[in-house]
Amino acid sequence: MSRKPQQKLPQGQDAYQRVISEIRSGALLPGDRLTETDLAERLGISRTPVREAIRQLEADGLVVHTPRRGATIRSLGHAEISELYDMRSVLEGAAAQFAARAASEVELCELEAIHESMCAAKTTEELYSLNQQFHAALLDAARNRFLITAVGVTHKTLLILGPSTMEETGRADSAQIEHADIITALRARNPEAAGQAMRRHIAAAHQARLRQIRQHRIQNETINDTP
Repeated sequence: MSRKPQQKLPQGQDAYQRVISEIRSGALLPGDRLTETDLAERLGISRTPVREAIRQLEADGLVVHTPRRGATIRSLGHAEISELYDMRSVLEGAAAQFAARAASEVELCELEAIHESMCAAKTTEELYSLNQQFHAALLDAARNRFLITAVGVTHKTLLILGPSTMEETGRADSAQIEHADIITALRARNPEAAGQAMRRHIAAAHQARLRQIRQHRIQNETINDTP
């Protein structure tokens, strides 16, 4: 059976996805300017789809307009970062509780398969992708469309923070243990334990993110102080 050729995204959506990827990787940092001319030249497309992509990024809250600078990648302060992780804890803790009641056997097996793949992953990129798949699969198993929408907003805002905390030494191992605890609670059909396990997981991710930000700040200060 022949495969259908993969359809290309419209240029505006392609530009949007490519900018999202650069934000997540840290190639574009909070405060960086997004100009239509520069982006169009770099992406090899016209300014119209770039304009469309910037509008979508603004709608997502990832880009803001600042006086005399135009469109820039949004910055999050310390308080906003804590609020973001607090919201993740509430929403994803609820998702784990719902999934403990509603997940099918097939969905539980899928979570276990993703977890096993994550344990065998060799690169940070693999870990990031599998971690995203794990959380998405658990959210689907929660069977709540409104919750899916709310979690999607918080995850999109997290992109502003840049590279995954999986780059931190030991974080991947800790995350795998935390995922295993979540799966154990789901298998036991224990909503309270599942919610607690997820909230512990989000709290650990929050701590790892703050360490990452602090280390980057120290590195930048060292570079700036170097004669």
